[in-house]
Amino acid sequence: MKQNPVYKREARVNVRSIRLPMIVMVFNGILSAVALLNMYSVMAQVRASASIQYTSFMQMYELLAALEFIMLLFIVPALTAASISGERERQTLDLMLTTLLTPAQIVSGKLMSALSVMVLLVVSSFPPISMVLVFGGITWMDLAALLLCYVAVALVAGSMGIFFSAVFKRSTLASVCTYGVIGLLVAGTYFANRFAMALSSTHLSRYGGAVRAAGEMARPTAGAAFYLLLLNPAATFYTVMNGPAESGMGIESMCRAMGVQFKGWIIEHWVFTSIVLQLALSGVLLLFAVRSVDPIKKKRLRPDEK
Repeated sequence: MKQNPVYKREARVNVRSIRLPMIVMVFNGILSAVALLNMYSVMAQVRASASIQYTSFMQMYELLAALEFIMLLFIVPALTAASISGERERQTLDLMLTTLLTPAQIVSGKLMSALSVMVLLVVSSFPPISMVLVFGGITWMDLAALLLCYVAVALVAGSMGIFFSAVFKRSTLASVCTYGVIGLLVAGTYFANRFAMALSSTHLSRYGGAVRAAGEMARPTAGAAFYLLLLNPAATFYTVMNGPAESGMGIESMCRAMGVQFKGWIIEHWVFTSIVLQLALSGVLLLFAVRSVDPIKKKRLRPDEK
């Protein structure tokens, strides 16, 4: 199998640069420091009460997983938002396009380079996260689901960074737009649900709040806006973390919080549907990135040159 030349070059640049070791060191240093501090507090509690609270280890696992998720959400766009625009600023993109490389190879090579860094970060973070396995509480299936969630968020954030990097000529503008859209996906979809619930509450209050549906008092509901959370990586992560633990949270908790009934195929298969939609969004963004890099297709789209 022939290796992507762009990915091969990016991999060589990464291993020769001090930036990658620094990212790995800081990334795992933060996780290890949080894990060790948590273990120290648990051991101090054992000395004081002579009892072990196993929920503390689950809380440590959830804290480390959430911290790693947040860092990936910020690191991956930083690796891709300047991938294409940086080539333009160095005036090397036109040289790459004059070779036998296709725009699809350039885009995929840049994405594979960012994903390889993500895989390195995730794999190297297994020791602090796997500390909870010593005391039980989670299974390897839970870790596999968590890894799948990390891959999904890395693909969404990475493809979004490459898309804006291909559209805009400046890396700064591409980075701002990437983090802005990610913020809309994470926070915007949540506040859209809260706004829909506020409108529903206002409607119920206007009619006396005594509207009954199926023999029960009607409650404010987010309605169709709830399905916007399918594109929210944080909602997927929340479901993955709380669903397998059987703690009464997960998708059931989100349905209760948003006033949505827990029924229907999409809600029952929330994680699968969410990851598929996020991967589809990544594919669409990469397709548009390829079209933005291809100078021939861009010329065909100009109305003044038809």
